[in-house]
Amino acid sequence: MPIHLPPISRRSFLRRALLTGAGLAFAPQLRAAGRRTDATAFALLADTHIAADPTKMKSNVNMTEHFNTVARELVGLPQRPAGLFLVGDCALNTGEPGEYAQLTSLLEPLRADELPVHLTLGNHDQRENFRAVLEPRKGAKHPVTDKQVALIKSKFVNWLLLDSLEKPLQTPGALGAEQLQWLAKTLDANRKTPAVVLIHHNPSLDDNIGCLKDTAALWEIIRPRKQVKAWVYGHTHNWKTTQDESGVHLVNLPPVAYIFHEGDPSGWVHAITRRDGMQLEMRSIDPTHKAHGQIVDLKWRAA
Repeated sequence: MPIHLPPISRRSFLRRALLTGAGLAFAPQLRAAGRRTDATAFALLADTHIAADPTKMKSNVNMTEHFNTVARELVGLPQRPAGLFLVGDCALNTGEPGEYAQLTSLLEPLRADELPVHLTLGNHDQRENFRAVLEPRKGAKHPVTDKQVALIKSKFVNWLLLDSLEKPLQTPGALGAEQLQWLAKTLDANRKTPAVVLIHHNPSLDDNIGCLKDTAALWEIIRPRKQVKAWVYGHTHNWKTTQDESGVHLVNLPPVAYIFHEGDPSGWVHAITRRDGMQLEMRSIDPTHKAHGQIVDLKWRAA
């Protein structure tokens, strides 16, 4: 299954922050206890590309600073989201242990804020290092061999986290037959609740080699199962929403880290779920960006 990081003690985090100086920027907000959790709200992140060295820059961006900007905003929300999903490319380049160790450190303020964190993999991750550093329960059983999959149930939506990492640094990704079978079986056992699939890679169009290689096989599963309402992905470092001919919404998350094309936003998406759809709010790292605060309302296709 994907790595699920449970909340940690706020008190122990604050004590460590005071002793080491790390996380002091979050201390005032975390001392202000009493926030309620919004069971309908979720933070959707992708492409954090965290480096082992917190001063590391790429494309004129400090990835650690970008992540901390997002984390401070999450901790400062009036109501805590019910969960955070990080949809792949957690690590900078090749998924080194130091990259995951730094990510673990950066996630601590969010976990101290009692925010559950769910992570899966992209093509810049490395599965064994990811598990070795981040998996809290060593030797955990995985429903699909050598993949990180999970079903996360919430008030209005079932979230299905899939693993499209085929090989580190290989641009395209793949789910594989075993994972696709698990998805079909899991969807068939949960027909009544709207489902959203989260996959790092984007759908393949016109045999684009950088996309999900088994896109056609995935569509064969999710198009006829009308409870599937949306496919959320990262990988392209772009923010956009479209809709498939079958009515499935396609949500391309912005990168938390650096952008590929000048003028695009980096940031995260605040999702509010309901019975008949989901509202997305784009939260840009740069609050002056024209996309900051953009609202997109997704209406679910009929069951």
